[in-house]
Amino acid sequence: MYAQMIKSEATEDDPEKLAAFQARIDAGEKIEPKDWMPEGYRKTLIRQIGQHAHSEIVGQLPEGNWITRAPTLERKANLLAKVQDEAGHGLYLYCAAETLGVSRDDLTEQLLSGRMKYSSIFNYPTLTWADMGAVGWLVDGAAIMNQVPLQRTSYGPYARAMVRICKEESFHQRQGFHIMMAMVNGTPEQKRMAQDALNRFWYPALMMFGPSDKDSVHSAQSMKWRIKMNTNDELRQKFVDETAPQAAYLGLTIPDEALTLNEDTGHYDFTQPDWSEFHDVLADNGPCNVERMSARQKAWDDGAWVRDAMVAHAEKKRARKVAAE
Repeated sequence: MYAQMIKSEATEDDPEKLAAFQARIDAGEKIEPKDWMPEGYRKTLIRQIGQHAHSEIVGQLPEGNWITRAPTLERKANLLAKVQDEAGHGLYLYCAAETLGVSRDDLTEQLLSGRMKYSSIFNYPTLTWADMGAVGWLVDGAAIMNQVPLQRTSYGPYARAMVRICKEESFHQRQGFHIMMAMVNGTPEQKRMAQDALNRFWYPALMMFGPSDKDSVHSAQSMKWRIKMNTNDELRQKFVDETAPQAAYLGLTIPDEALTLNEDTGHYDFTQPDWSEFHDVLADNGPCNVERMSARQKAWDDGAWVRDAMVAHAEKKRARKVAAE
């Protein structure tokens, strides 16, 4: 349905403008906020950047759950810094989305009403400290795989926001891998915790790249506009290829009996995720959907007085300026 909407909106635009716009995209130019753009391009960016921003903010919740229970003061400080980074990433992205004519309040209201989503991975619980390692290693690792190409995306504000985000996400991934290293070199129980975390987060991490290309309704148009740079399946394969040797180095077993290096292709063969589970989580039936949305709704409600005060202050300031003139 959404793909049809994009197509109909695009064809309603001036053909000459559309051709000139696509020529700029094909030439690798950046589109800036004041440039002409098809309405479908703008709406696709709002959807993608908005969901990305929401994912950064909601992604703080499973990690924030462990700040008070981190095993050492150093681990606590590291986790605090990471959660702070994720908040900053959300702000960068909300700012990028605002250049497209949508307010931060509008984006939040779309999230709370269910009209906009966030990454399905954050609807899974973090049960042990080893999960903080798995989230950093696998979840942030998958995020980096998605986000590094976006530094070359066609929309300038989005591409520039991704430069800093990717640098920080790379640090988060190394931090998670370091936690896993400590766990596998600890007691037998700690290594079992690390293996359990890998078992639970492996397939949800593979789902982060989105459905298979043949089932994706957005990929073709998004790649034509260079909003996306790679297909879902390409990124998923690259993630498996890079992560499988890392798991072997840790002495952990990826929970996939079909996982094997294909000598002919040079890539790992692997089992696809259960896509029915993916769609179930997107339909708000995941283990933590209700908890996550309740937390975001509470934060929105608790912050109402701050938003009201800022609006009142701006109106008062504007009134003083008018009176002075």
